[in-house]
Amino acid sequence: MRKKVLQLSMLVCFISLFLLSACSEPSSMGDIEEGTVLRVVDGDTIKVKLNGVEETVRLLCIDTPEMKDKRFDGPQPFAEEATEFVTDMLSGKKVELELGLGNGRDKYGRLLAYVYVDGQMINERLLEEGLARVAYVYSPNTKYVDQFREIQRQSQKEGKGIWSLENYAQEDGFHTQNVKEAVVSSKVQKKEVTASAQVQSSSDCTIKGNINSKGEKIYHLPGGAYYDRTKEEMMFCTESEAEQAGFRRSSR
Repeated sequence: MRKKVLQLSMLVCFISLFLLSACSEPSSMGDIEEGTVLRVVDGDTIKVKLNGVEETVRLLCIDTPEMKDKRFDGPQPFAEEATEFVTDMLSGKKVELELGLGNGRDKYGRLLAYVYVDGQMINERLLEEGLARVAYVYSPNTKYVDQFREIQRQSQKEGKGIWSLENYAQEDGFHTQNVKEAVVSSKVQKKEVTASAQVQSSSDCTIKGNINSKGEKIYHLPGGAYYDRTKEEMMFCTESEAEQAGFRRSSR
């Protein structure tokens, strides 16, 4: 009898230990919450209405370039592209948030989450487009890190986005000092292309608008008496367009 009681006692103890162990096993997934995106702050930070409260949500395990960088005198390279991408994907939409494990917030009080819309995880999409790097990886939020790094390697290989600038995106952040000269040169080229396109566009419009010494706004048609010697201050494609701008037709 005593032997049976002892065996039963050991069985109960074993079951209790098993249940305790099962209950204490950490979950690999955070809570899933649904909310509506109110505003996109930048590529990795959004404002979400969650349970009737506005929350700032920081995308887990990635980092996008900053919209404000005093050292760079404006947005860091690809910051605007990352912000625009997230805005197009999320602005005003209902999203699912897979919240981070642990306390679920960073030192600034922002919710940490993987963000989903229409079945797509935005954290991954940013990495795929070369608009983010894998960063700020801390236990226990390491669930998707391996696949994040694999996506990043592919973007690096293809030279997408931030990876198109040599020595810009690195393990410890974005190094704007390494790319400033190249980016400034790129901006100058972009302005030149834009100006060239504007000139090309204006060449299709042949009506010259001029303001004379008396302040009169006059437009001249091709073939008019003063057309060839008139220096245009504005070009118009139609007479209606010129008149709407306050110009009158030349009498000759």
